[in-house]
Amino acid sequence: MRLIGSLTAAICRVNWIVGQVFAWLSLGIVVVCFTVVVQRYVFSTSYVWMQDLYIWLNGAMFTAVAGFALLRDDHVRVDIFYRPARMRTRALIDLMGVVLFLLPFTVIVYIYSMPFVKRAWSYGEGSANVGGMPGLYILKTFIIAFVALLALQGLAMIGRSVLVLGGRADLVPPIMRYAVKPSDIAAEGTH
Repeated sequence: MRLIGSLTAAICRVNWIVGQVFAWLSLGIVVVCFTVVVQRYVFSTSYVWMQDLYIWLNGAMFTAVAGFALLRDDHVRVDIFYRPARMRTRALIDLMGVVLFLLPFTVIVYIYSMPFVKRAWSYGEGSANVGGMPGLYILKTFIIAFVALLALQGLAMIGRSVLVLGGRADLVPPIMRYAVKPSDIAAEGTH
C-alpha cells in the first residue's frame, strides 16, 4: 500500500509541476493578444505569426494542464450524488469512472491522434497561414502530452481509490484527499 501511495504522490507532483509551469502561459497569451490588438488598432500593422502565437499558446496551455485540473478536481462533474456521498462511495465512483471512461478515452485519443502527430513531424508542419509560425508539429505533440498527463492522473485516482477502499486513506497525498465529513468518521468507526 505504501508503494501505491508513493506512486500516486509522484504522479501528483508531476502534474502539479506541469500545471504550475504552464499556468504562466496564460500571462503570455494576454501579453501577446494585447500586443496584437495594439499593433492593429494603434499602428495599423499586423503580424500573422503573432496571431498564431497566442492561439498556439492557448492550445498548449489547455492541453498541458488537463491532468493538473483533474488533480485539483476542477473538471465538470454532476455533483448531485457525488459530493454528499461517503468517502468510500466517492472512491468507488472514481475507480469505476477512471476504469470505464477516463482511461478508455485516453487510449482512443492516443490511437487516433498518433498518426496525425507523426504526419505533422514527418514534414515539419508549420502554420497554414502565409507568414505564420513554423513548428505546428510541436503544438500537435501536446495532444500526446494531454493524453499522457490525463492518463497518469487517472492512475493516481485509481491509487487514491485503492488506498481509501483498503482503509489506508492516510497514505493518500494531501492534495488528493477527499473532504472528510462526519458520516465518514462514523463509518470508519464501524469497521
